Amino acid sequence: MKILAKQKLLMIGDSITDVGRARPVGEGLFEALGKGYVAFVQGLLDTCYPERQIRVVNMGTSGNTVKDLRVRWHDDVLQQRPDWLSIMIGINDVWRQFDSPKQSERHVLIDEYETTLDELCAETKPQLQGLVLMTPFFIEALKNDAMRVRMDQYGASVKKLAKKHKAVFVDTQAAFAPVLKHMHSAALAWDRVHPSFSGHFVLAKAFLDGVGFEWQR
Repeated sequence: MKILAKQKLLMIGDSITDVGRARPVGEGLFEALGKGYVAFVQGLLDTCYPERQIRVVNMGTSGNTVKDLRVRWHDDVLQQRPDWLSIMIGINDVWRQFDSPKQSERHVLIDEYETTLDELCAETKPQLQGLVLMTPFFIEALKNDAMRVRMDQYGASVKKLAKKHKAVFVDTQAAFAPVLKHMHSAALAWDRVHPSFSGHFVLAKAFLDGVGFEWQR
């Protein structure tokens, strides 16, 4: 696995990452890491790689767009000095274009999204041992759904940036695809955005597969 002993993994994003994590820093006992994929990642690392003592920190904040990450980046990422950084952002950047179409000031269009994420990666990468870029997603099997189409476009931007910055690329939308063949989206996320525990396990598995987690070690 790519994450080595004693390394610090910081995971940042929006409500999908947040899920009730502790403030100001999501780290520690009980539910400090929240109730979502970040906690599942920590649990599986502790279970299967206990000797590595990998430190996981959750810095997700509900409602965030990539513009919000830009504002808090110095305090919530750079000052935390992670060895590994995982970023999953973009759902609200897209969602506000659909649920608040008249409030254009809340929209983050794709050019601004890609440029801002690119800048954050470039600024941070020199101090990192590893970078993981996870796509935003919309838990909808119909690929021609308008919001799914837009989300896939933002996911393509993430893929492009992952290649540019030599980051681990995690396609979360693709990770949901085999599950959606057997489960309706309503069973995975009531609003097609905020996952159930099953949906969070999909995200945790996709992340761990990306960093080379050995399930049968």
